[in-house]
Amino acid sequence: MPKHYRPPGKKKEGNAAKYITRTKAVHYLQVSLPTFRKLCILKGIFPREPKKKVEGNHKTYYHTKDIAFLAHDPLVEKFRDIRAHKRKVKKALARKNRELADRLLNRQPTYKLDRLILERYPTFVDALRDLDDCLTMVHLFAALPAVGGERIQVEQIHNCRRLSHEWQAYISQTHSLRKTFISVKGIYYQAEVEGQKITWLTPHALQQVLTDDVDFNVMLTFLEFYEALLGFVNFKLYHSINVKYPPLLDPRLEALAAELYALCRYVSAAPERQLGDSQAISSSENEQSEDKKVDAQTDESDLRLAQLQHQLPANEPGTLMHLVEDATGADDEDNETKECKNLFKKLKFFLSREVPRESLLFIIPAFGGVVSWEGDGSPFKESDEDITHQIVDRPTQSHMLLSREYVQPQWIYDCVNARIILPTEAYLVGRVPPPHLSPFVDNEAEGYVPEYAETIKRLQVAASKQVLPMPGLESGDLDDPHNLLAEGIIDRAEASEAAEKKRKLAMLEKQYHDELNMELQGIPYSASLSSKNLQSSVEDVQEDAPADSEQMEKDTRDLSMVSMSRKKRRLYEAMQISKERKKANVNILRERKNKAQASKKE
Repeated sequence: MPKHYRPPGKKKEGNAAKYITRTKAVHYLQVSLPTFRKLCILKGIFPREPKKKVEGNHKTYYHTKDIAFLAHDPLVEKFRDIRAHKRKVKKALARKNRELADRLLNRQPTYKLDRLILERYPTFVDALRDLDDCLTMVHLFAALPAVGGERIQVEQIHNCRRLSHEWQAYISQTHSLRKTFISVKGIYYQAEVEGQKITWLTPHALQQVLTDDVDFNVMLTFLEFYEALLGFVNFKLYHSINVKYPPLLDPRLEALAAELYALCRYVSAAPERQLGDSQAISSSENEQSEDKKVDAQTDESDLRLAQLQHQLPANEPGTLMHLVEDATGADDEDNETKECKNLFKKLKFFLSREVPRESLLFIIPAFGGVVSWEGDGSPFKESDEDITHQIVDRPTQSHMLLSREYVQPQWIYDCVNARIILPTEAYLVGRVPPPHLSPFVDNEAEGYVPEYAETIKRLQVAASKQVLPMPGLESGDLDDPHNLLAEGIIDRAEASEAAEKKRKLAMLEKQYHDELNMELQGIPYSASLSSKNLQSSVEDVQEDAPADSEQMEKDTRDLSMVSMSRKKRRLYEAMQISKERKKANVNILRERKNKAQASKKE
């Protein structure tokens, strides 16, 4: 008898009971394979990798509980109704009954994903954590051409464009944008919303072509879920800042393809509209009270409120509301938000027609700047004398005004990542700009700091009026008095006195730790005195003949590797290999830098 023989009819155990293949799951649910894919995408069910694949390695496995979870979902019945409805339409067309077919097409079964959104994301923070892929997908479809007859409906593309602009308008008006980077794939953005960092990618403003090697059915299923998710997120975010959702846009700006600017105007004007509504309500209440001529005595709370209103600096209605809003706004904003809000403050930008308008209209207001563009619907024209910077992306500029600076678009992105106003000499029209550094890369962890990154760091330190260490020193070396003396911060007498104090403190700290260790080991005080004398003599010998530290480290590492298990030893070897690869990459970057410098000298 085989070792793993199971009599027929016996209950399955182990992996055979926990997992089920995709073919069996489709048969169990009695749906087609595309419908099964759609159900799994909408419900968030993905394939599993069991340790032992009972039915073979070439099959896809799902958890049995996930399939049972799908079987009880109301969407399964909805999809069955849709399939039956399509069959009725097909049968009516085959019988050439056009009237019945049109009547059936007007009564197609529909479904909503509201329940699935609440089911998959019980809290709002959960939805924000899973928003990266959602934003990337929505921005991707928003950039596709809205042409009738294609595989993607025009209404869906317009909806994606509306949702993306609503999201960008909220991020811009709340000054939540933190990082941005231009790459070959597109433009990366990172925002911080309610403590969650959200990163997404937007494609470049180029003509997109729909290829045949992409399965748009799967992508459209993801998009269907992401549209519902982003709609709920925008609704929650807009109501958190007391703005009505969905927003009502200016039809003139919407016709001129300036939806983002119209949304920003709508969001910024929301408090004024609320104030006007409150004034209208108060005036109507006053008229009613005058008509009725009722002399009611005011309560104690109303009397206090009236006294407080008389004590306010301005006698305009609604001043109390303004003070409350300013106080809450000041409490809600953290230091980073204030820094981002004031980066481009008192600066006025004008965009030429060749620059990426959508991206700059999103970034500049997010950091406190005022922006306009060349075309209809712009808030101010190019001839405005208050413009401080004009963004130009062309080799030469024909007419130039002395009252403004003409810079390339990269200057905006580098200023945003550095959080300071960088010098514009390297970004002037016709010049090759400095390298565009990614803010998502930790140069210290990678082991290679680009030259321009060091320049930006020194400019940041100069802007914050901090002390910067000399080249070759670490930030922690500023505690050393000799380094402070070398940098000219203190004189020689103060440096020697500080060094002596530091040495005495180190000796006392070391003595304290040694006594604690001896007390833990149970060593008596007399033995500790003799061991101190012996240790002092050993230290004198060690000072006379210092050992090779590298050899000692190597011996210690070899001894520790001998005592390691095989699994830990392989993990340690993999870590060493990754370190060597990182060093090799750093050496390659340094060689490229040296070659570039040599070519410039030639």
